[in-house]
Amino acid sequence: MTAIANVAISKKGLQRLRQGFVWIFRSDLDGKTDAEPGAIVKVIDRGNNFLAYAFYSQSELALRVLTREDRLPDRAFFGRRLDEAIARRARYFPKSRDAMRVVHGEADMLPGWLVDRFGDALVVQSMSLASDQREPMLIELLIERFKPRAVVFRDDGMTREYEGLDDRKGLAHGTDARAAFHEGEIAFEIDLLADQKTGAFLDQYENHLLAAEYAKGEALDLFCYHGGFGLQMAKRAARVTCVDQSELAVSRVKANAERNGLANVTGVAANAFDLLREHEQAARRFDTIVIDPPAFAKRKSAIEAAYRGYKDLNMRAMRCLEPGGILISCSCSAKMTRDLFEEMLIDASRDAKRRMLILERRGASRDHPGLAGVPETEYLKCFVLQAVD
Repeated sequence: MTAIANVAISKKGLQRLRQGFVWIFRSDLDGKTDAEPGAIVKVIDRGNNFLAYAFYSQSELALRVLTREDRLPDRAFFGRRLDEAIARRARYFPKSRDAMRVVHGEADMLPGWLVDRFGDALVVQSMSLASDQREPMLIELLIERFKPRAVVFRDDGMTREYEGLDDRKGLAHGTDARAAFHEGEIAFEIDLLADQKTGAFLDQYENHLLAAEYAKGEALDLFCYHGGFGLQMAKRAARVTCVDQSELAVSRVKANAERNGLANVTGVAANAFDLLREHEQAARRFDTIVIDPPAFAKRKSAIEAAYRGYKDLNMRAMRCLEPGGILISCSCSAKMTRDLFEEMLIDASRDAKRRMLILERRGASRDHPGLAGVPETEYLKCFVLQAVD
């Protein structure tokens, strides 16, 4: 057995660890280490006192904390962590729910891993060399517990770029990467290898359902992807227009609408910015508008441009609302903080000359929990606003 290397951290790193932070950056290491990239290491202070076990990386994010218990993590350890993640979700989701995030990385104390369930299929996503190296073990543990028809690995998340890792994806178990699942009463079919993210946007699951409660009249779903918001709204709205720049996404929305017997859904392939400008100029009005764009700010340097992009979209959407109309506005940009996003919405309402009520401030679904003390794990913002004049 390879000896466990020690990694010492500085006073600043120790302070961050004591505050509950589970990432230690390279600038907070104290001295050199002979640790191998991807290894489990023992984290110590300057006095050689044990602090934690962690995954080690050569990237700027040098340590991902696994446990503060002085017991070397083994296969049984990871099995227990997985069981705990499964049990947490069993407490607040009904057995009938057939799609959810099973493992949410650091929040479930399984750093560097995401696992999503879609019906009888699972998707595993690894974001570090350490989790790459142990991915076969995690897949074995998942198969033991879920007996899935298929397991897909989608190791193609953005964070892999920062770790210097190549993207990869494929079938680890089974022969068919297609899957079927439900969000409430709406049925979806997806391709776990070809579709975005891990196949669908489960972080918006509960916000999708919420949209049905607010929807009425003429509804507009911008950046609709497979129709997560739009198809829910179609149950109450008179008509729903689902807009995406991708022709493939629009064709999938149409197929999903037909699958669910929703005849009041129209799919349009268009640029959302351009379409809102056209609607504004034509004085086209809607009772419900959803804006759920991809991340505009993946790096700090992009925040200023992202702010302008979000503001332009929301300002024009506000101008296109009927009095009393509802705007559901989202951002999945981790660098765009909740406070900054709300500031942008206020700024947009002033320029739109619309008085807007903030009805709800929401985040990701409960199967995507944030970790207290680690604001980076709470990336999704979803605001519900109403135009009162």
